[in-house]
Amino acid sequence: MKKAFLYLENGTFLEASSFGAEDTIVGEIVFNTSMSGYQEIMSDPSYAGQFVTFTAPEIGNVGVNAQDMESKGAHAKGMLVRKYQKRYSNFRAENSLDAFLKEHNVMGICDIDTRYLTKMLRDEGAMMMVASTEISDKDELKKILQNSPRIEEINYIDIVSTKEAYKHTQSTYAEKIGFDFDKAPEVQANIVVIDFGVKTNILNEIVSAGIGVEVIPNDFSADNLISRYNSKEIDGVFLSNGPGDPLVLKKEQEQIKKLIAAKIPIFGICLGHQLLSISHGYDTYKLKFGHHGGNHPVKNEKTGLVEITAQNHNYNVPDNIIEVAKVTHTNLFDNTIEGLKYNDSPIFSVQHHPESSPGPKESRYIFNEFLSLIKR
Repeated sequence: MKKAFLYLENGTFLEASSFGAEDTIVGEIVFNTSMSGYQEIMSDPSYAGQFVTFTAPEIGNVGVNAQDMESKGAHAKGMLVRKYQKRYSNFRAENSLDAFLKEHNVMGICDIDTRYLTKMLRDEGAMMMVASTEISDKDELKKILQNSPRIEEINYIDIVSTKEAYKHTQSTYAEKIGFDFDKAPEVQANIVVIDFGVKTNILNEIVSAGIGVEVIPNDFSADNLISRYNSKEIDGVFLSNGPGDPLVLKKEQEQIKKLIAAKIPIFGICLGHQLLSISHGYDTYKLKFGHHGGNHPVKNEKTGLVEITAQNHNYNVPDNIIEVAKVTHTNLFDNTIEGLKYNDSPIFSVQHHPESSPGPKESRYIFNEFLSLIKR
């Protein structure tokens, strides 16, 4: 393993070992508390522009396989782990994590105190950093970081969104039929998914709910979708998850405002949830270190039940959005808003990831609620 050198914007300079790609890369560092699912996390487009610090100490032990990909590639800038296990052992494994990262030009950094990094990020917040297997000089790394754009200055949506529309027909993964995918149920409604960086398993869950899915790029025309809705070609719109600061997506916000005014049934997850808030006139704000992991307790305000959820976001909707929407879900870690149902509109959204990939499956019912909303 080659040495890797890290410089963080708070002045922290660290030496570690590397696996995966060898390069000099700038990104935002966050931490993720998931106990499993490192491949799903690294292939989640919502992590574009970020280094992910894993609190699970052993990473790489189950290798990687094609079925667990959440997109066509790996989108995170890199991963930081306490110990990388190059000897993987799992009957579904097709390759090593090291080979996977090399293929997608993603850095792997190991032999580093991830507990120290997590505590620092918890206390000081997510921050920019540079990692290099080529440069060891602290001052040179500092200069590179200072001259690089911050994550909120980059529109990663244009990078991760599909360039052409396509149909998605694959349903959810089912162990009971031999570690393969369920047969898709009969289609009861048809929607358009606006791809801001959608995860494959979100699409699988929508199909599993009995909804036909067409995925379109982020540079969509609201007028076209309204025309298709009025002609009953489609029954609703889904706004997907995605990376970066939602406030930079000005053209998308203007198109979403038209969809809202047309009273089209809309469901948003994560970035989609945030864009709906902004498009209603309520700007999002950045959390100190975000929510990243598969263990966040969320209270369902309608049932009173607590659901353990998967999370991946740095931005949140403001509390005063209750002027136009009812809170349906609340995060019990920090009491931030996790779900909304808009007043007098067929629109709802959640901040967490109910597709549970990776993570608990307690919130999957939300996709069925979308079908019920469309039918009503």
